[in-house]
Amino acid sequence: MVDNHKTFLCISNYFKGSAFLIALKKAGNQVYLITSEKLKENNWPREYIDEIFFMPGQDLDWDLETLLVGVGGLMKGVKIDAIVALDDYDVEKATFLRENLRIPGMGQTTGRYFRDKLAMRMRAQEAGVLVPSFSALFNDEEINHFADTVPPPWVLKPRSEASAHGIIKVYDKESLWQNIHEMGDNRLRYLVEQFKPGDVYHADGLNLDGKNLFCTVSKYLATPMEISQGGGIFRSANVPYGSEDDNSMREANQKVMKAFGMKNGASHTEFIKGRDDGQVYFLETSSRVGGAHLAEMVEGATDINLWTEWAKIEDSVVKGQKYTLPKVKKGYAGIVLTLSKFQDPDLSSFNDPEVCFRVPLDYHAGMIVKSEKHARIRKLLDDYAERLSKGVSSVAEQEKIKKFH
Repeated sequence: MVDNHKTFLCISNYFKGSAFLIALKKAGNQVYLITSEKLKENNWPREYIDEIFFMPGQDLDWDLETLLVGVGGLMKGVKIDAIVALDDYDVEKATFLRENLRIPGMGQTTGRYFRDKLAMRMRAQEAGVLVPSFSALFNDEEINHFADTVPPPWVLKPRSEASAHGIIKVYDKESLWQNIHEMGDNRLRYLVEQFKPGDVYHADGLNLDGKNLFCTVSKYLATPMEISQGGGIFRSANVPYGSEDDNSMREANQKVMKAFGMKNGASHTEFIKGRDDGQVYFLETSSRVGGAHLAEMVEGATDINLWTEWAKIEDSVVKGQKYTLPKVKKGYAGIVLTLSKFQDPDLSSFNDPEVCFRVPLDYHAGMIVKSEKHARIRKLLDDYAERLSKGVSSVAEQEKIKKFH
């Protein structure tokens, strides 16, 4: 007889994943959450969580040995069956705990492929996946060889930051070395990569037993890097089904998941289609649901809630039960999102019937629209972006990285 009562320990440094926690509890499990003291007052779905533990500080302030001892103390009276990281920055913490406590799941070596941008590129290249030319910053001779043989511009990327945080764009060898020298010993935590102009896509998927069960391909209409470097309106929409972009990105995503050893769970992977050659290049991946409310956008297009289905996959794996993906709708959806000048901007004039979700964050203005027609989504996103930029949108200067993951 299958045991329908298992214990899950979830880790999240950010307020997210409520649907995941709810789905786990509804499946008859015991659910524990470790989060930051700073998030103590957030609206966690407490009725679906057996107990919440708080770590001092947030994210980089966490002491892993303290975390390990704390979880070890919990395990004296509770058998933990699975540990799940709900955010990018929690992957290292979860793999560290699994390795030390010998709990099944992704270990530290595989975890690096989903966190360390240098490890990602090296593994992708070994597996025959196209990547922009890159170099580690360990060896001066290798850096000079890169700068002398790869045409600029180049981007210096932090190896373990999420999205476009901390990226520096340089246009010549002198600027490259100036930035590297300014990094000091932190150069070890960066890589340099050729900047390839082109369109950036993201593949949001669900995986089980090493196979990709679900994948939706979307295109950034304004990329995270463009927004972090110069401000603007974040937009994304899923691409037409069966199109060349849809097929090529799905194929590339499957290659990456296989090469990186993804077994079970959600993934968010980004690719660029080179403007000069039309080739698909791998940019980065992560073993979690995409941020910036992309999960709600995917659900608007497909009726698949990535958080809920990820929880059901984790539940089925631990219990040895069969998982069946719900019926996937082939609709279209898009998101428009910007920082706002106002804490609670008045968006009542954005009242088209296609609006299905409004971003509930202070000093943000954003909506998700859905339709059966791709062209309608694109038209609405362009219109909304223009209107938001004139009356609501605000730009925040990118903060320099003070502490590294």
